[in-house]
Amino acid sequence: MSYNKVYKFVKPLEDEAAVAKQTADAKLAELEIVQAKVAGIMAQVQDLKDQLAAAETKKANVEARAAALNAKLDLANRLVGGLADENKRWKESVITLSNDSLTMIGNAIISAAFVSYIGPFSQEFRREIWEDEWLVDCQKTKIPHTEGVDPLFILSNLSMQAGWKTEGLPADRVSLENAAIINSCARYPLIIDPQLQGQTWIKGKEGSAMQIIQLSQKGWPKKIELALGNGNVLMIESIGQEIDAVLDPLLSRQFTKKGKSRFVKLGVEDCEVGSSFKLYLQTKWQNPHYKPEIAAQCTIINFIVTELGLEDQLLAEVVRIEKPDLEQTRDDLVKQQNEFEITLA
Repeated sequence: MSYNKVYKFVKPLEDEAAVAKQTADAKLAELEIVQAKVAGIMAQVQDLKDQLAAAETKKANVEARAAALNAKLDLANRLVGGLADENKRWKESVITLSNDSLTMIGNAIISAAFVSYIGPFSQEFRREIWEDEWLVDCQKTKIPHTEGVDPLFILSNLSMQAGWKTEGLPADRVSLENAAIINSCARYPLIIDPQLQGQTWIKGKEGSAMQIIQLSQKGWPKKIELALGNGNVLMIESIGQEIDAVLDPLLSRQFTKKGKSRFVKLGVEDCEVGSSFKLYLQTKWQNPHYKPEIAAQCTIINFIVTELGLEDQLLAEVVRIEKPDLEQTRDDLVKQQNEFEITLA
């Protein structure tokens, strides 16, 4: 009876539990199906998000590239517009370069002779030699050359001349010719420079590292030997009309090669010559008379101040005293013009 009583109470519960379990199993099965669908949808959503991120990245790259291309296009338009004025000069340069292949022979002959022989003479005699003698001779012998060729502009251009002026070179014609010869000559230059203008320019050109000695100093051969070995820039200043015979092998460039190095006999010793070694000779004599051997060993250059150059310098000095602000403005404009020439080249 007790069992029957319990059974009657428990049996409905068990039946309800069985029904509830069946219902729960069915709902769980449905839930799994829904969860699977949700997972699929979430995967699609994530894929779409990834596609969106990739599209946004691609869009950003395209926009950045478009901005860069627009910037390049703007720069190109500005460049083309800015250089439109150069068209005429370029056309003239094309014609000039086309003619240079024919006129190079005569131009090279005149400029080489200019470097080799013209240095010791005054401005008037220089012009008489190359303009009235050499050019006329080239015309007679029909050597092709540029009509009215100027050796100064064969050996240098406006930007080089502007650079020399910023280094302290006077702006007169003779000084520019002298600088062109110094930069082009194969022999060591011997500068006739009583006013020290050439020395001042060379100091500005070579910088503070240039070593200056005199043959009257004690131990000067050792200093030359050190400058040779280190490849320094050396200036021997205030030389007289006679140059010590010890320097003959150096001035004559009697170099011997041992392996990759060059050597020159200085006295009784063979001294190594550095690849960057430069030598300048300078005298303060107004009208020195050198032996033909020295003229053959060195390129003699007359750096004596010309009347025209002296007029310019005296005028600048007067203006500097009377109108210092005006002189300062002039100096600034000259420096700016020289920089423009260098930038243009």
